[in-house]
Amino acid sequence: MSRARVGLPARRLREDRIYDEARHTADPVHLMRLFGLGKATAMKYVAAAHPDKRPDPIAP
Repeated sequence: MSRARVGLPARRLREDRIYDEARHTADPVHLMRLFGLGKATAMKYVAAAHPDKRPDPIAP
């Protein structure tokens, strides 16, 4: 029996999984622990998943 290729690289599947988790939790520390991400990367995923929760860059 031959296996059909899906056409998605493992990297893309991982990114999708991290993004999905960020949509559910919005907790960068959770993402860091679960996926072994760095702080900046975890924050990027949270910001992408929750654009409405970004801090105001002008506010003190």
